[in-house]
Amino acid sequence: MIYLDHAAATPVDPKVLKVMLPYFSEKFANPSSIYQFALQNRQAIDASRKTVAKILNCKPDEIYFTGSGTESNNWAIFGCAEANRKPNEQPHLITSIIEHHSVLNPFEELERRGFKVTYLPVNELGHISLENLTKAITKQTVFVSIAYANNEIGSIENIAEIGKLIKESNSKNNTKIVFHTDACQAAGALPLNVKELNVDLMTCNGGKIYGPKGIGILYIRDGIKIVPLLYGGGQEHRQRAGTENVPNIIGFAEALKIAEEMREQESKRLTKLRDELIIGLQKAIPETTLNGDPENRLPNNINLSFKNIDAESLLVRLDMAGVSASAGSACTSGALEPSHVLMAISLKSGENIANSSIRMTLGRENTAEDIKKLLKIIPPIVEELRA
Repeated sequence: MIYLDHAAATPVDPKVLKVMLPYFSEKFANPSSIYQFALQNRQAIDASRKTVAKILNCKPDEIYFTGSGTESNNWAIFGCAEANRKPNEQPHLITSIIEHHSVLNPFEELERRGFKVTYLPVNELGHISLENLTKAITKQTVFVSIAYANNEIGSIENIAEIGKLIKESNSKNNTKIVFHTDACQAAGALPLNVKELNVDLMTCNGGKIYGPKGIGILYIRDGIKIVPLLYGGGQEHRQRAGTENVPNIIGFAEALKIAEEMREQESKRLTKLRDELIIGLQKAIPETTLNGDPENRLPNNINLSFKNIDAESLLVRLDMAGVSASAGSACTSGALEPSHVLMAISLKSGENIANSSIRMTLGRENTAEDIKKLLKIIPPIVEELRA
């Protein structure tokens, strides 16, 4: 099998699994208990928090462990929106139209609750414009959420510039706009320094960085007003109730550490493989279009449209040939509608092109030999389907 869906899930790194295993059986105590056996687990969580904080260049108590990237996004959005709700006022929120559904759906729910939301358009490469963002900001704006890198087309947003613009707006207009970014796809590929990125909140998760699924983090800058999403015990500084998932927390920190250590070298390797596959397929298959930014994109992301091809049929044939790819976000793989991301970037042929696109995302186990095999496997399948 050639696995090309690392944007959906990655295998757990053996080194990560090794550090996790003792916490499933030998070190099983509840870290909130007061005896020594439990305090060892509390210390392990504290050490993991420090590891994550060092990579994000923030304080350990600004890192909160959650159950997923979806939970972190929901908490950031609902938590900040509710914290800034005022009587007789309609708070204003801003996001983009190509966000992950774990961002878009909470904003849609907040609209039903009476909040005003602006959905910024994107250009053909999948980027918002700073001019549109500036125009969208009002005195009632309290929250902005823009993804660091898009999960479908891989386009990288200039988060540092967006954050700088929001800071300047706060200073000039005496507002308190909170800026959040979903960095689930960016982790392991792009720098996560929250100070350089000018963000107030940041989401990451474990399943995209060769760590366990069912674990995420939310960075919350000190001083940010946020309402808890879960109520109960006093875990996570009384902000996120629930007994800590110690094995997953340990695994997340180890996975992020390894990903950061490998980031520059692995990004160069994957970029080379990515470009070889894109160029090779475009040469071999007429009327093949690359979706997203050709340069400012994630090093492992390949999203291609093959004219007059049904993406689902192509994916089935690829699966039969031992190639695992996708048509977009795994969270919406059962949807019949074309990708909202591809429709948003205004592809010339509209829905037909959106329905003929597949996403291939490379990972650590992919090699140059895989690229050679793919260049032999994919073109004849496309030619046969077109015939």
